[in-house]
Amino acid sequence: MESGPPGSSRPTEPGPCLSSQQGADQAASASLQNAAAAQPGRHSLAVAAVLPAGGCGERMGVPTPKQFCPILERPLISYTLQALERVYWIKDIVVAVTGENMEVMKSIIQKYQHKRISLVEAGVTRHRSIFNGLKALAEDQLNCKPSKPEIVIIHDAVRPFVEEDTLLKVVTAAKKHGAAGAIRPLVSTVISPSADGCLDHSLERARHRASEMPQAFLFDVIYEAYQQCSDYDLEFGTECLQLALKYCCTKAKLVEGSPDLWKVTYKRDLYAVESIIKEKISQEICVVTEEDNKYVSHLLEEVLKSELNHVKVASEALCHAGRDLQQIILDQCYNFVCVNVMTSDFQETQKLLSMLEESNLSILYPVVVVSVHFLDFKLVPPSEKMESLMLIREFAKEVKKRNIWLCGLLISYPQAEIQPWGWAICDSVCEDSDLDGRVTE
Repeated sequence: MESGPPGSSRPTEPGPCLSSQQGADQAASASLQNAAAAQPGRHSLAVAAVLPAGGCGERMGVPTPKQFCPILERPLISYTLQALERVYWIKDIVVAVTGENMEVMKSIIQKYQHKRISLVEAGVTRHRSIFNGLKALAEDQLNCKPSKPEIVIIHDAVRPFVEEDTLLKVVTAAKKHGAAGAIRPLVSTVISPSADGCLDHSLERARHRASEMPQAFLFDVIYEAYQQCSDYDLEFGTECLQLALKYCCTKAKLVEGSPDLWKVTYKRDLYAVESIIKEKISQEICVVTEEDNKYVSHLLEEVLKSELNHVKVASEALCHAGRDLQQIILDQCYNFVCVNVMTSDFQETQKLLSMLEESNLSILYPVVVVSVHFLDFKLVPPSEKMESLMLIREFAKEVKKRNIWLCGLLISYPQAEIQPWGWAICDSVCEDSDLDGRVTE
């Protein structure tokens, strides 16, 4: 078994360890566990997770295995690991990958600063990969991680939107029943064809369910099932709950899952994942300016709130201490508007970018910064405006390497005309979707 880079404290999201949000997430997790602890006989559990990630993505129709396909330039499996890492009571995460992708997986762990990850070599089938992961947990060697858990979660590397409440529900049910799994209503009717390709019979859709992930098991139950498993089941089986029933007589408790548990299977699913992630990181905008120009940022804040009523908008001063702004960064806002009044340089924008880089916020998701410059067209010569345009283009290319998308907006207005400023910025923010170093005037 190979371990990922060592880490100490759990980040709320893998990568930057944002302490404020970490405490909030742990408090939320604690409240969920306290609810479970209220059940008779409930105690703190040792929980681990196994992710089979050795598939080749045949149905995807692309040369790259789907778990490594990029979403916003970040591999899909990284989002799934992030979802599990946010659950601090999952102590170990074992990922089974093919030998040829072992180095790729190591680089993903290092680049995105994933924690508590161990790697094992995948088998030639899904069940064999899971069995290899369970074997790694069963070794339970002294001073060796991961250690044998009481409960093991089995999840798919290509289901990135699993939530903690679903994980807790299946773990709690597995503790009581020995096995548990998430289910969803069937979308399509299931039919059985005859040997000659004609309809043999159909299943009543209302009486059946689709088996989803995650699933959870008492470790000794599922490990024993895999040890007894026939070669045929290891080669052709796909359902872990069925193995627990067949080989250990353990009837799994079925837990209703959320609509977000779907599996990325086809190429079109990658676009759906990207769209969902973009929506999640576009729910907040922070308007930043110097203390002396806060009236401008407040004006813009009100305009944005009226135009983008589904987005949270805040404004903060870019003072030297920057405590309020740092808190917003800790809370993981990914969209910023930096207002520069009556100046064509990028001093204020550079301050903001420095803070963002120090926070490591852009490790996981792209950060969008709109650098707005208000210039009085009666006072600023055209040559100075053109110089600003060229500077920000070069600046944007540089910060793009650090996953920060910089857009420049140059607004020429007489100093007396304050009100149109906010509307002009709002139009730019709302209409410009391609922020790759664009400058508009």
